[in-house]
Amino acid sequence: MYEHEFVRVDLSMFGGKPKESYHDIIKEYEKDGWELVQIFAPGTAAYGSAAYFEIILKRRVE
Repeated sequence: MYEHEFVRVDLSMFGGKPKESYHDIIKEYEKDGWELVQIFAPGTAAYGSAAYFEIILKRRVE
């Protein structure tokens, strides 16, 4: 069985760049046993572009 964590990372309005380093977020979670499953970016902003993305992580429940 697994537990999942969803981390939202907002994107800047101009250029769509992440406001936080997603590399650093993933590395920090990996230290606690989390594994990256997917990065999901829903089209929710103007013209169908993403306003944020979610980092989806999982780890085994003991």
